[in-house]
Parts: sequence; C-alpha cells; structure tokens
Amino acid sequence: MSAVAFHRDYLGIKQPAIGQLIRELRQTLTLTQEKFAAQLGVSFPTINRWENGHATPSPLALRQIETLLNHLAESPDGALRERSQAIRGKYLPSRNLKA
Repeated sequence: MSAVAFHRDYLGIKQPAIGQLIRELRQTLTLTQEKFAAQLGVSFPTINRWENGHATPSPLALRQIETLLNHLAESPDGALRERSQAIRGKYLPSRNLKA
C-alpha cells in the first residue's frame, strides 16, 4: 500500500475530517497545540497544519492518535470516556478501534 493510500484509508476518514478529529481530541484533553504536539513528538506547526487541513499525519502519528483515542475510551474519568465515544462515533462510526 502506498503512503498516500495509507494516509487516506488508515482511519477511514479524509481531510478535513482528520483535522477536525485531531482538533476535537486535543480540545478534549484541554491541551494547546504546543502541548499536544509535544505529547505526539511533533512540532507545533505540524499540529496546526493537520488541524487546518494543510497536511496529513504520518502513519506513525495516526497510530499514536488512534492509541490515544483508545486510552481515553478506557479512562476512569467518565467525562473523558463519553467524549472519546462521541468523537469515535462522529468520525469513526463503523470502526471498532483496537490499539
């Protein structure tokens, strides 16, 4: 599978939806773009480009985002669990995520 096909198909959503998912996930965690970037090991401009639809996350970053979403779904914090489920339902309705 080519890198382009992987980016397009990995989570089953396309830009700008991937950017919206990233923004909602970051806001759910109450993180700035800078802090979210540090958590994922990327730069602030990278998060900004993803959220604004100017770039697509790498395969590694997509896996990290998926893992983070999975961890939120198992959080002891009920509000985080509910928000995670809402994000998954909105962007990944037909996908059962497993890290």
